[in-house]
This record gives sequence, structure tokens and C-alpha cells, in this order.
Amino acid sequence: MKANPSTQCAEGAVHYAARQPILTANQKVIGYKLLFRQDGKPGPDQDSPQAQISALIDLSSLVGLNTLCDQRLAFISCSRQALLDKHITLLPAERAVAEIPLNIVPSPEVVDACLQLKQAGYRIALENVTSGDPREPLFGLCDFFKVNVHHVASPHLQAIAALHRGRRSRLLADKVESWDDFQSARAAGFQYFQGYFFRKPEILHTHPVASNRIIGMQLLQTITKAELDWQEIENVIRRDAALYYRLLRYLNSAAFGLSHEIRSVRQALTILGENEFRRWCRLAILLDVAQNRPSDLVLSALIRAQFAELVGKQLRVSDTDLFLLGILSLMDAVLEMPMGLVLDGLHLNPNINTALLEHQGPLAPIYDLILAVEAGAWGATVRLCEYLRLDEEFVAQASLEAMAWAQSINRNP
Repeated sequence: MKANPSTQCAEGAVHYAARQPILTANQKVIGYKLLFRQDGKPGPDQDSPQAQISALIDLSSLVGLNTLCDQRLAFISCSRQALLDKHITLLPAERAVAEIPLNIVPSPEVVDACLQLKQAGYRIALENVTSGDPREPLFGLCDFFKVNVHHVASPHLQAIAALHRGRRSRLLADKVESWDDFQSARAAGFQYFQGYFFRKPEILHTHPVASNRIIGMQLLQTITKAELDWQEIENVIRRDAALYYRLLRYLNSAAFGLSHEIRSVRQALTILGENEFRRWCRLAILLDVAQNRPSDLVLSALIRAQFAELVGKQLRVSDTDLFLLGILSLMDAVLEMPMGLVLDGLHLNPNINTALLEHQGPLAPIYDLILAVEAGAWGATVRLCEYLRLDEEFVAQASLEAMAWAQSINRNP
């Protein structure tokens, strides 16, 4: 699947942004590790902390730090020079956390720079903390000790945790990509966790599906049919008063820009039409069934959906619901069940099933692009842009627009 680019690459940098959630043990998102690149091409210069913080300051001036970190803490890797030049002070102290890499020598100048940051209200995190860490002069100034759980064996993990447990700072386990990683770090005494471990569902029988999630999936099944059965839709919605109320609240909110209050499902169809009604239902279903799940799951699903739709319009993919592809791509984690069971019974374009279940088929490159941009896999992003013949500047801008749109929807009461 290819399309001719509709725009030329503009002169200047192409700004990409990605982030990884940082969560508590009960999976509440407290912040994001932010990753940046001024173009998609991989290279050591762009991966350096100096380039990262420069890109962040540049990008945050365009879209705002709150959009990049969803009004939570922003963890930003800082080079020695960035610390000495106080670059991070261009960002709000209540949001920014300065991460200090392992290769920074705690010279008197570095210690003094960190002390000034603390006095100004900024938080400090040490990256890749190890046994016998050479940055001990900074320990007393730190708010977070980050340990890469993939580089530290379990006994050493517990020893590091024991060494820092008595301090006022918090222990943050990095590279937590599985349930085993999470369990090991939590048992060692870590309070915060960075990674995507919560996005992969575990054994199905350990997670009974709540009734509101079942009703939500039943509604999703009805609206994915080629012909909508309004009596069936109303019957499903009326089984969950909270869902019915939520649907009407979202439709009547400012986000949808309607001038008349909506009081029934039938009335919604008259005003919106079938396509917009399906879209409205999908948003409300996601927000309803994702209650008590990490907020990053909901936000990421919305970002994926909007980004996919923007890409689809650019590629002129009009026969496939790419917004639905984005929503469903995280529904296995929201519902805590395998993707095969999520898709069972839904009346979908077969290409969506193939992309989500097998990473194959004509939609696979678009799905892979969604995942690459989200994860900050810049080399893969460039290759997929070239394959799809998408302009990189468009892709970067679409990603930022999707972030801003998703946050406006996610915050809507």
C-alpha cells in the first residue's frame, strides 16, 4: 500500500516525540520518560542527552510540555553541559525531572549545578544506578534512583534497593517489559516502574472481565456490523445505565461541538449520521471499559486511533476504518485478554484482523508505523515512511496533533 506524498519536506528540522510511562505499583501513571529526535535518522549525536534536551526545549515551545507529558512529570536525560548551562530551567520546575546518566562525573561543578536545580524546585533522577555507583556525591540530592532491571541480576537488584531504601528518594525500576520484571522489582522494594509491562495481558483466567466491559464489547460488536440495528444497540446500552449516561455526556460535551442537546440514541444518529455515530460509540466504549486501568492505556489508544486516521487520509485509505484499528490495538490490555478473544465476534475488515493478530497484510506497514512512532524507534519510522511514501514532516506533525486531540478527549468529563 503506497501513496504519493502530497507535500514536500519543508526546510528545517522534523520533530519527533515519543514517551514511556512511569507508574506506581498499582499502575497509576505519574510521569513519562520523553524521547526526541529532530529527524528520523538514527545517529549517536541525536541520541545524546545534549541533543535530547535541545530537541525537547525546541518542541515544547511549539506544542507545550503539558501536551508532551499529559500534565504529569517529564523525565528528561541531561548531559553534563546541559546541567552546567541550566537548560532544563527553561521548563517548568513542577513538571521537569533532570535525569543524570551514568557517564557524568560528579565534579564540584556538577554537584553545584544539581544543588541549584534542587533549590529552584526541580527534581533529579540518577539513571542506571549500579552497585558501587560513582555518583555517590549526588545521592543526597536525588528524588529518584533508576535501575535497569535487565542489566542487574535479582540478588544485586535487592542489594541496590536495600542500599537506597532508607533515603527520602524513590526507587524506579527501568526497562520493565514483562510481568516477571514487575514482580521482581516490586518484591525488591521498588515504588515506580518504567516500561510497557501492563500492555501485555497475562493468563486470562486470573482476570475476570467486569460486566461493564462485557457490555462495552457487545456494543462494539453491534456497531461494527455493516447495517446498524438500532433496536439492538439501544437494548445493549440500556443494560448499563452508566454507559448510557456516559455516551450522552460525551456527545453533549463541547468536544463534539453540537448545538442541541442529545437525549436518545436515535436522535444521535439523526444528527451525526452513521459514521460519526460509530466513532462516538467507540470513544465512549473505550473510556467506559478502561475504568480503573492505567490512564496511559486510554490515552495511547486514542493517540493511536487519531494518528492512524490521519495517516489513512494522507494515504487515501478510504475502505478501512483505521481509527478502529488504533482503538482495538490496545483493547487486549484494557480488557486483560488475548487479542484473538477481543476480535472474536466483531464484524471487521479482514485486513484489520490480520494486522492485529499476525502483523501481516496490507495494513501491517501502517500498524508498524503507529508502533514505531510511539516507541521512538526512529530508524524504523524512517524506513516505514519511505515504504509508504509518507512525508516525514507530516508523520511527525500528525503524531503531535494526535497527542493534543487525545488529551482533550481523555480529560473531557
